[in-house]
Amino acid sequence: MSLLRLLVATLKHPGIQFLKNQDVARKVFLQNRLCVSSRATEPFPSGSNSNYVEEMYYAWLENPKSVHKSWDLFFQNANAGALPGQAYLPDCSSLLQSHGLTQTAYKAEKLVEDHLAVQSLIRAYQIRGHHVAQLDPLGILDADLDSFVPSDLITTIDKLGFYGLHESDLDKVFRLPTTTFIGGNEATLSLREIIKRLESTYCQHIGLEFMFINDVEQCQWIRQKFETPGVMKFTNEEKRTLLARLVRSMRFEDFLARKWSSEKRFGLEGCEVMIPALKTIIDKSSEMGIEYVIMGMPHRGRLNVLANVIRKELEQIFCQFDPKLEAADEGSGDVKYHLGMYHERINRATNKKITLSLVANPSHLEAVDPVVQGKTKAEQFYRGDTEGKKVMSILLHGDAAFAGQGVVYETFHLSDLPSYTTNGTIHVVVNNQIGFTTDPRMARSSPYPTDVARVVNAPIFHVNADDPEAVMYVCNVAAEWRNTFNKDVVVDLVCYRRRGHNEMDEPMFTQPLMYKQIHKQVPVLKKYADKLIADGTVTLQEFEEEIAKYDRICEEAYTRSKDKKILHIKHWLDSPWPGFFNLDGEPKSMTCTPTGIAEDMLTHIGSIASSVPLEDFKIHTGLSRILKARMEMTKNRVVDWALAEYMAFGSLLKEGIHVRLSGQDVERGTFRF
Repeated sequence: MSLLRLLVATLKHPGIQFLKNQDVARKVFLQNRLCVSSRATEPFPSGSNSNYVEEMYYAWLENPKSVHKSWDLFFQNANAGALPGQAYLPDCSSLLQSHGLTQTAYKAEKLVEDHLAVQSLIRAYQIRGHHVAQLDPLGILDADLDSFVPSDLITTIDKLGFYGLHESDLDKVFRLPTTTFIGGNEATLSLREIIKRLESTYCQHIGLEFMFINDVEQCQWIRQKFETPGVMKFTNEEKRTLLARLVRSMRFEDFLARKWSSEKRFGLEGCEVMIPALKTIIDKSSEMGIEYVIMGMPHRGRLNVLANVIRKELEQIFCQFDPKLEAADEGSGDVKYHLGMYHERINRATNKKITLSLVANPSHLEAVDPVVQGKTKAEQFYRGDTEGKKVMSILLHGDAAFAGQGVVYETFHLSDLPSYTTNGTIHVVVNNQIGFTTDPRMARSSPYPTDVARVVNAPIFHVNADDPEAVMYVCNVAAEWRNTFNKDVVVDLVCYRRRGHNEMDEPMFTQPLMYKQIHKQVPVLKKYADKLIADGTVTLQEFEEEIAKYDRICEEAYTRSKDKKILHIKHWLDSPWPGFFNLDGEPKSMTCTPTGIAEDMLTHIGSIASSVPLEDFKIHTGLSRILKARMEMTKNRVVDWALAEYMAFGSLLKEGIHVRLSGQDVERGTFRF
């Protein structure tokens, strides 16, 4: 029997085939390794390793020097008649004598097994490392709602035995597989260094969920972005910009709290990093050619986003708090944290023109999601942007609504449909770890609020919101992912809510333990500023000057806002209406223009709607009767609802106006819209 057939026969052993569950198979294999078990066991290759062994064997046949020397020794001994499966006997010495295996061959086989064990270890971190990542800034909740550490994750030396490895193996050098980039330019690393680098990548402030994606290229892309040593480094200038953006985000909230302490604001305290996160996404997207970003979001942080991302005039925001402000236009009386905005400006990071639109959103939170997708699709259509390289969407979500509202799931399922796709949306979840007053453990059954994104193979990047640099890196990667693969991606900002559901709510009534910890929490701005001052990136004076500068901007805008007495709806629209408003921002007088259509045009449309587009095309007899009846109505100058709609749509098309019919049964014509 050839060696290859022998290996295949070994892999097809009934015991191996029976172990369909990969985790169970691996445990049995690892617990019963050569000379470890007291009884005969299955051969070391499992179903998941067979392709690897076969690949090594063919490479060895062509050139024995092309494989590691351990493989060379193993195949030499196997060719000499040793059976891999018979190596698993209680008495190693009797095995060596009965099959003529040398001590060298035994060591070679163990080395192969150790390499396979290390590969399993690496994969375990890639799949489940996020379970032990340090994601919660408060340190009191597990982001996946479960404090259990998967048994195949090595966090202490005593767990090495799960893989049949020992503390003495820590300084052994292993060849790295092609499915990891932790080595950088090195092809081999010691086990100690492998574990160190895996924990640094997967178990710190970033938790990665991507191994469920069924595209190897996409998985490799993510692995390279996060595993390559030294990738998460920022220049001093980038750190200073990040600090300045945090200053604006936090001092804006502080200013509102000082001036209107008893007003509802749905402030961003506890997740101030969201502002630099959004600006990073926009900067990176602008760099890659995006010209128009359409955004949708719930209440929390909307005023801050309007001020520091969209760059709406501060006086326009501050005057909204004046109870004497009068609405000049019908429909302009909505509360300030529901309103939208449209703004064109130069992106400072790229010096390119960027247009930003924040869609108005009522109290239904996620209801805005399909609205944003529809608006994005329309913009892409009229710009001829078939690949989404000029127009993109960003959706912000609260953790409870993201997991709890069905419209989120429905919107995700539109993301890859040919007629609906917007070529990838970046989702940013402000994960307060609480929904109004509901503990997440009582609000959902899934580990994370973001699990719904798995249905479309969207990678999910969890990140501790108190680590601004980790957040920035994740946002850069998310923007690159969207531009590279034109698919959705989720950034889960695990943070906390410093105040209650709104500023009038007292959270100590319902979450006393959580809010005792929150009251002790050092704000992220102070943490990051102390870090940069300590390493010499900025001085204390520069930091204080940055704060004073923005406080002065807010005070000056507050003074100007007192002159604002009338609210114009034009200033709060998320889409421009050219020609609709006069220079004062008031709507022009509305007159109904004639909408009549000449009869010969209606007859023409009716005739076309009653005909078959292709010559000599045989249609269903039932359809023939319908078309004949429609032609009769046209000749008799009568219409039913269906024909009337045909004439309406047809007349718009004749004028060059795009018409899109959407719905479950529009193709059949059962329902008409």
